[in-house]
Amino acid sequence: MTMNPRGDNRQRRDMTPSDGISEEVLQIKRVSKKTTGGNYISFTALIAVGDREGRVGVALGKGLEVPQAIRKGIKYARKEMITVPVNEETLPHDINMKYKSARLILKPAPKGTGLKVGSVLRTILALGGIKNASGKILGSRNHLTNAYAAIKALESLTPRK
Repeated sequence: MTMNPRGDNRQRRDMTPSDGISEEVLQIKRVSKKTTGGNYISFTALIAVGDREGRVGVALGKGLEVPQAIRKGIKYARKEMITVPVNEETLPHDINMKYKSARLILKPAPKGTGLKVGSVLRTILALGGIKNASGKILGSRNHLTNAYAAIKALESLTPRK
């Protein structure tokens, strides 16, 4: 038995899954609803999962506690995974699209450039196995809308022959 950083004998659990799919928490929100008996408090967790080799998924988990919301989000995101065509660690072509209030511009980049994108888009592209790309999200600062816009954009990619 190994000692954990606290110095006691409790065993540490390894939180990385054995199937090679990485999980990232993009956002956690506390949601409050007014009822006749008072306030009803719950939590939502926006989760992105991916294998860093071309498969990625995003989902929103809801629960009465934060760990429960995260677990549900991971479960739903794994069910909703899509396959992304990756061409030499970058995107196969330019994307210029609109989803709700978000306008998304993504362009392939040469090797060694890295991910020149912001917000949740950087995490989603990295989990999808894209290492070089540049882009911009216009019109929306909402993480949920931007995450779903990114998934819709990656779904619209066609592989280069």
